[in-house]
Amino acid sequence: MLRSSTRHVNMNKENTIAAKVEEPTSRITRARAKALGASGGIFPSSKTTFKPDQKRVHRVNSKRAASDENKASLAAISGIQHKRRAVLKDVTNISENSHGNCSNSANIQTSKQTSVGPPKKIAKVAPDVCVQTLYVEEDVKTKLAEELSKIRMAESQEIGFFHHMLMRSQLDSKNRKRKKKTSCAKNLQSNSLSIVNIDSNQKDPQVCSLYAPDIYKNICVTELDLRPSTTYMEKLQQDITPNMRGILIDWLVEVSEEYKLVPDTLYLTVNLIDRFLSQNYIQKQKLQLLGVTCMLIASKYEEICAPRVEEFCFITDNTYTREEVLKMESQVLNFLHFQLSLPTTKTFLRRFVQAALASDKVACLELEFLANYLAELTLLEYDFLRFRPSLIAASAVFLARWTLNQSEHPWNPTLEHYTNYKTSELKCTVLALEDLQLNTNGCSLNAIREKYRQEKVKDS
Repeated sequence: MLRSSTRHVNMNKENTIAAKVEEPTSRITRARAKALGASGGIFPSSKTTFKPDQKRVHRVNSKRAASDENKASLAAISGIQHKRRAVLKDVTNISENSHGNCSNSANIQTSKQTSVGPPKKIAKVAPDVCVQTLYVEEDVKTKLAEELSKIRMAESQEIGFFHHMLMRSQLDSKNRKRKKKTSCAKNLQSNSLSIVNIDSNQKDPQVCSLYAPDIYKNICVTELDLRPSTTYMEKLQQDITPNMRGILIDWLVEVSEEYKLVPDTLYLTVNLIDRFLSQNYIQKQKLQLLGVTCMLIASKYEEICAPRVEEFCFITDNTYTREEVLKMESQVLNFLHFQLSLPTTKTFLRRFVQAALASDKVACLELEFLANYLAELTLLEYDFLRFRPSLIAASAVFLARWTLNQSEHPWNPTLEHYTNYKTSELKCTVLALEDLQLNTNGCSLNAIREKYRQEKVKDS
């Protein structure tokens, strides 16, 4: 018995010394565990076998190793994070035991050997799980690097694709702009070739070729400033009607023929009458007085030798005295603020007829007379106040060309250039003007028709 107890004490000492030799003396980190595992350090390979003494040392941790193996297998199913936590827990336990008192751990292990059954060969499960987890981490890192490289390659391809698309769209836009510029240049060149320059005659000082384009650009803007109201008969005037207005103007046409007044005087007279009636109520007994007064004012503005006041009183069969005419003249001029310079239909018609004759190979005097005739017919109609003077002039030229020659289109680039009107914009006015030409309403006012039945001399 003494010999056996002595032998047992000696074996305990040897186990204690072996435990001290086998246990590491420092904390095992993840990097060091990987390095030592690769170089065959503290974690033995799967081919090495344990000695009986080593098995006896690891017998105490057999249950813990089994539980760690279960945890490691669960972590392999649930994810990498759980594996990492299980391995760190095992390494922490090992490192804590290594930093602690090695002799105490050996004594605890030997004291538990009596109550534990036969030794089991599962002591190296924890090191194997650690190495396996490190390998799994390396695989995950490798796969992550591969995925990142794929993503970067895809991003670079997408960036290259979008860059290519951007460059292609820029080139397409440049090509479209270049084509548009060339087409516009061709159109402008073709249009410039088809447009006749009506201001090329600079020898005639009365034509004012140098200033005519600027003058007509200015009057196209100012024609809207001094226009009369188009609804004054319905809103303001209660004692006179559009028919009375037409009778007055038809009589003034005869007066202008009696005193051989220029057409510009007649157009300005009608404009002054409409502008005054737009904001001043007047009785029908004073309507003729207003007419002769406005013609007196227009004659002073347009004529070289205007008729005297007494002549206008005489033409009314002395219905109105000289004082009444002068009083009405003062009233009209003060209301209009002496604004008598304005473009009328005759102003535009003179230039539009010139453009129409320039585009024809043979000058046609009939075209000029017919256009003037159609334009003067609109003076009698109250409804034509809604049309601008330039639009009436262009429509008169259009209808005159169509009446004289229906085999060709009455509009051309030259007329469109100088009138600033397209064919579609003239449709409504031309149709209304054609009704006046055909006298579809059966108007009995024939002063203008009788005027143009006589022989005419070209107006200046």
